[in-house]
Amino acid sequence: MHLQDTTKYLIHQTIEIEGVVEKSDVIGAIFGQTEGLLGDELDLRDLQRTGRIGRIDVQITARRGITKGSIFISSSLDKAETAILAASLETIERVGPCTAIFVAERIEDIRVTKRHTIMERAKELLIESFDEGSIDTADILDAVRECSRIEKVVEIGEEKLPAGPNVVDSDAIIVVEGRADVINLLRYGIKNAVAVEGTHIPPTIIDLCKRKTTTAFFDGDRGGDLILQELVQVTDVDYVAIAPRGLSVEDMSRKEIIKPLRNKVPIEFILDAKGSINEEMYHQRLHASEEAARRTAVERAGATAREDRPGTMGWHMAQVRGQHTARFLDAECAMIDEADADLAEETLKSLNAKIHSLIIDRPVDQKLLDQAFAEHIGVIAAPEFSNIVKKPVSISLVKFG
Repeated sequence: MHLQDTTKYLIHQTIEIEGVVEKSDVIGAIFGQTEGLLGDELDLRDLQRTGRIGRIDVQITARRGITKGSIFISSSLDKAETAILAASLETIERVGPCTAIFVAERIEDIRVTKRHTIMERAKELLIESFDEGSIDTADILDAVRECSRIEKVVEIGEEKLPAGPNVVDSDAIIVVEGRADVINLLRYGIKNAVAVEGTHIPPTIIDLCKRKTTTAFFDGDRGGDLILQELVQVTDVDYVAIAPRGLSVEDMSRKEIIKPLRNKVPIEFILDAKGSINEEMYHQRLHASEEAARRTAVERAGATAREDRPGTMGWHMAQVRGQHTARFLDAECAMIDEADADLAEETLKSLNAKIHSLIIDRPVDQKLLDQAFAEHIGVIAAPEFSNIVKKPVSISLVKFG
């Protein structure tokens, strides 16, 4: 495992590939084409296994048959070893059957960045945060109310784990990291949370998860990822609520807490064939959630406008309306494929391209919506949405007449 605290450098690598590939293809090429290149001491798999480099973060987009993007690798090696590792990636010439160019753009010293952040924050604290000892009645009332909430925390099991008062009697529980997380959820009326209190999963948590519907809700950092990985290995988990990257549950606002809980992901969506968390799938869900949060109402409304201009969402909807067909579009609103509306599910399974939008002239139900979510589709346009029980936050639904 790679611990964020030991990171000294961050490698920034750019890539350009003549063809459309997936993140898994890029990662496979990195491991496959550097294996044995630098000897055993700088073997990528061994470095990652021993925690000297972190997860290889690949961010790519495909447009007009060309895939471009960036790769980020955190390193706790020394300067020379990190530079050699970055240079070795430039020897990769192909990703799958496609020609590729890898360029080491720069190596960032994380410690310098942290020192700059500390200095700027210290300036803010010096100017803004020293008060004159004034007493605010509202602050006193908030503190008293907070004490009453803390008193609602109970202790369960032989480990005396902090939990909300409804954990024992509730059919569903939320597993969080620590006592402060339980308290913050209580602040917003969520009374069925229980904390693992450490990286080792206690027997009480294992037993509760097996008997109750369980949602895992951990901090949006590497520590939270590791606890989730262990939790799914030792007990039963039904859902994962994905916290935004960099946020801790104990510090999140009501809105920041409710959104991931409401849009929790079935655990099957992020597990690999061996039943372990697939980090690639997990982070795809995270990025999809964050992208959806940035999508504005203006953008969604614009999908129904400008029907007279070819190539827009509105134009495609006008073409599909009344034809009982389905169109699959990329991020540029270019048509990838078209099929009979009743064959939309089968077509989704057969397409290899990245689909951004689905326009379909038939009612959309929960089954089709779930499949679209699994394929990372961002927009669905249809004349009707029926029997929708759970709408993923990452998908915008557009209704056309």
